[in-house]
Amino acid sequence: MKKKHVNARLICQVSAAAALVLAGNAMAADAFSSDSKWMTGDWGGERTKLIEQGIDIKADYVGEMGANLNGGYNDDKTGRYSDQFGLGVALDLQKLWGWDNTQAKIQLTNRNGQNISNDRVGDPRAGTLSSSQEVYGRGHMVRLTQLWIQHQFFDNKLDVKAGYFGEGEDFNTFPCEFQNLAFCGSQVGNWATNIWYNWPVSQAAIRVKYNINDELYAQIGAYNQNPSQLEHGNGFKLSGSGTKGTVLPVELVWSPKVNSLPGEYRVGYYKSTADADDVREDINGFDAATTGNAYKTHSSKSGYWFVAQQQLTSHNGDATRGLNIAANATFHDKDTNFIDNYQSVMFVYKGPFDARPKDDIGIGAARIHVNDDVKKNAELLNVSNGVSDYDNPVFSPIRETEYNYELNYGIHVTNWLTVRPNLQYITHPGGVDAVDNALVAGLKIQTVF
Repeated sequence: MKKKHVNARLICQVSAAAALVLAGNAMAADAFSSDSKWMTGDWGGERTKLIEQGIDIKADYVGEMGANLNGGYNDDKTGRYSDQFGLGVALDLQKLWGWDNTQAKIQLTNRNGQNISNDRVGDPRAGTLSSSQEVYGRGHMVRLTQLWIQHQFFDNKLDVKAGYFGEGEDFNTFPCEFQNLAFCGSQVGNWATNIWYNWPVSQAAIRVKYNINDELYAQIGAYNQNPSQLEHGNGFKLSGSGTKGTVLPVELVWSPKVNSLPGEYRVGYYKSTADADDVREDINGFDAATTGNAYKTHSSKSGYWFVAQQQLTSHNGDATRGLNIAANATFHDKDTNFIDNYQSVMFVYKGPFDARPKDDIGIGAARIHVNDDVKKNAELLNVSNGVSDYDNPVFSPIRETEYNYELNYGIHVTNWLTVRPNLQYITHPGGVDAVDNALVAGLKIQTVF
């Protein structure tokens, strides 16, 4: 895996260097042209022809570096790099085969690398709650991330999607314009422990959406909850063996125009039908850490969320530029979930300078709160084990609240390459007061081949 990791970094560095050299060349070929949608160009027009025929080939790369500048559990300064390659194809089946209002998609992903949060920012016994490199995780392997077909009925009022995909594609969706995980993507999947699997993990699923009007729709889904799909080597598992239950999300989405500027507001609820262990009580209702008995089992777990995104201003009449605000909040079952609530707020200004109209500046703050019963359970475990010294390897760190902050600047190098340097500050990493606050320097590279 180390060789693959090095190759991924080399490919990214070479691609970025070539882009910087060639993008400014007025005589640049289609490949590496700053005006092209893709690094490899339009393939002499063949790519556009394929799209017109209903075949849109997708290939992209995300690389993230994190370096601990100060503080954290281990202040031995180093850098970590993680990345993801994506390859897929989106199909318009109406163009291809005459199937009206029908689309399909296949997507593969491959992740590699290491995360600065695991051993420098956070205590390895507790980790961090968020991650300074959001692209890290779910194993160094190739995964089938999407395999679905979608069809619209009744003049596009009803939309049905079925196959293999994750909840975060349709429910609690959120963009990823930051590097810290607390500001990137579907947040329910980050805190709904072991039931809601975000990208790149797929699940057997169906999603039904009804468009109430042009601004409002409601949707409901059913997702197979199968922990074995997280295991290494199961990236292409399509069988139902290992299934524990079903995750059932519902959501209402409103997309209004406020002063002619776009917004999106989401409110939703999820329930898992799988058995879930209590975080504190044993089968008799006493503290499991004290009695040593098995933890009580609940027949389900649930939670809800709220997401708001709104463009607040335009820039000199240009609606593609201006100030945007976003907020997230999730709340989870206190009997069974490690995290009981999370909140964040972000501001992004797109096109801050006339000389750089496609750049953006972002700042965000997030709060992640550990269930009080988890804290109490750790305290009881330490008493039961007769340890009170934090440095004792047997000691269970006491976790409460972690705060994450990020300031970034997205450099729109070309239409297919964005480089996003950032600074992150993590207060109480892992929610552990005994761990020093950490300052992390990051760099995120996003490119479309």
